[in-house]
Amino acid sequence: MSSRIIDAIKTDHRELEDYYKKILNSTSDKEKAQWQNQFTWELARHSIGEELVVYPQFEKNLPDGRAMAGKDRKEHQSVCRSQSNTFLLLVNNASQVKEQLKKFQNMKPSDPLFQPTITALMQDLSEHIKEEESQDLPKLEDALAPEESENLSRSFGRTKMFVPSRSHPSAPDKPPFETAIGLMTSPIDHLADLFRKWPHTSGMPNPSTK
Repeated sequence: MSSRIIDAIKTDHRELEDYYKKILNSTSDKEKAQWQNQFTWELARHSIGEELVVYPQFEKNLPDGRAMAGKDRKEHQSVCRSQSNTFLLLVNNASQVKEQLKKFQNMKPSDPLFQPTITALMQDLSEHIKEEESQDLPKLEDALAPEESENLSRSFGRTKMFVPSRSHPSAPDKPPFETAIGLMTSPIDHLADLFRKWPHTSGMPNPSTK
């Protein structure tokens, strides 16, 4: 049985949380770099997959969907929402997830800022995850038929196979421009992935790389 879109998103979220813990618990710089690449690979693909597949469904199916989609795009950058369901963008200095990921993905584990950077990134990402799972995605599920949700989940999974695997904050975050930029950027990212260090897990872009 195919998973619903909310289940597919939650699976990604749990993987990101696990990779973050693996980074913190690694006992060598080599191991930290492997999980750093895994975390970056998953978060970059997850974020763009949501922007291309999920957020347009917010706009299409929910009365407040346009504001919700705009909020969630910004929440890949900021934390926001008021109690009255009016969406507010509370932009703080270090809350831009894509910018943080771009900075983190290029850092060496020996850098003294390595752990503070990933910790700050995960704090902001955790706020986004909590709100998305408790509010935004349940609303979308309520608006979709089971078959629609399952089809959306499959589309989300397929899309992640073709999008960039590194953070590019200056790229557009809406289709069709994001799609066009992604198609140009993805081959470069995927080629570079062949030369990166990876842990031995399933779902790796290049499990045989050591």
